[in-house]
Amino acid sequence: MSRPVLEVRHLSRRFEQGGQVIHVLRDVNLTVNAGEVVALLGVSGAGKSTLLQAVGLLEGGFEGEIGIAGEACAKLSNGERTRVRREKLGFVYQFHHLLPDFTALENVVMPQLVAGKPRGAAERRAGELLAELGLGARLEHRPSQLSGGEQQRVAVARALANQPVLVLADEPTGNLDEATARIVLDAFLRLVRETGAAALVATHNRDLARAMDRVVLLHNGVLEPVTFEEKA
Repeated sequence: MSRPVLEVRHLSRRFEQGGQVIHVLRDVNLTVNAGEVVALLGVSGAGKSTLLQAVGLLEGGFEGEIGIAGEACAKLSNGERTRVRREKLGFVYQFHHLLPDFTALENVVMPQLVAGKPRGAAERRAGELLAELGLGARLEHRPSQLSGGEQQRVAVARALANQPVLVLADEPTGNLDEATARIVLDAFLRLVRETGAAALVATHNRDLARAMDRVVLLHNGVLEPVTFEEKA
């Protein structure tokens, strides 16, 4: 039986704006198991990024509980949050955020060195991941020498470099054309499933969401399941 990797319980987030209280998240509950890829569907501004920031331990001000690989994370210190992000999480964003002066290989090596892995092992891991993503001949290219889809595949490799138990992706194909988006998503899904990690992928694209194991919809701050019939 698959174990829960992400457990979110009664998560809420509200902001004050112009004297009004805006509820971005309302009592959100979500479980994602090992090996499961869940699509977080919602229109722009629905709060998908806010939820990912909470789960990624990137922002405070939330009420509720967040468990990652069995560790209660909601009340950790900043230092402990950094440790959990480094040891257990991988991130992919809409914009790749690659280091422009480093090669594709170096961009994937860097987070491994930060985590304390020896350079030789880090370079082998980076080369293997990039080859799996069809970039074996582009290891020494800098981001400016790569296409948008290639840059995003490097970002996927970087997110998986430290073998995270949970990958969080925020509109990872939102800056790509439809055909390239599908190539990047298929590569991402294949690699995540091969490693047995869990993934939560925010998107507003229903067609891409259908490729994932399960879909949840964030609407008016409330998380709702999307049934198979609705997916179809």
